[in-house]
Amino acid sequence: MKNFVVYTSSAGSGKTYTLVKEYLKIVLSNPASFRNILAITFTNKAANEMKFRVLQNLEILSQPFENKGSDTIKHLLPAIISETDLDEVIIAKNAEKVLTLILHQYSDFSVSTIDSFIYKIIKSFSYDIHLPFDFDVEMDTDKLIAGAVDYLLGEVGSDKQLTKLLIHFTESKAD
Repeated sequence: MKNFVVYTSSAGSGKTYTLVKEYLKIVLSNPASFRNILAITFTNKAANEMKFRVLQNLEILSQPFENKGSDTIKHLLPAIISETDLDEVIIAKNAEKVLTLILHQYSDFSVSTIDSFIYKIIKSFSYDIHLPFDFDVEMDTDKLIAGAVDYLLGEVGSDKQLTKLLIHFTESKAD
């Protein structure tokens, strides 16, 4: 098994389904392994959707006879069986184990956005990189734009190329 896998594709192509299936294949083979999996997405919506689908599918897989008509049992279960050495009985038992483990140790269920993952890393090393322990990340775009404009205007006159570019831009807007 590979330790690091990246899936990229366009919107609506089944990335979440593929990620959930791969996640389930790993945890159904070894229930405690959910603590060792990091799934990173771009948006909070995608992260929440993936978490929801993992939990939903684990619940359905843990009771295959009660959920016979579901898409999970019709399509996902056969895919997991064909791609692993697991049978339906072991999958059901392990799905119940994983679901219980995740619900009891939810903070170890790592499906997050890139920015929250990076924030956790920076927070862990804040002392080493000389940041105050209680630092905070602010993403106020208006404040960032104002700061960038202030910086650019502060460089006018000292940076010839920038000054020439800003004069040209100003003249074109005035016309």
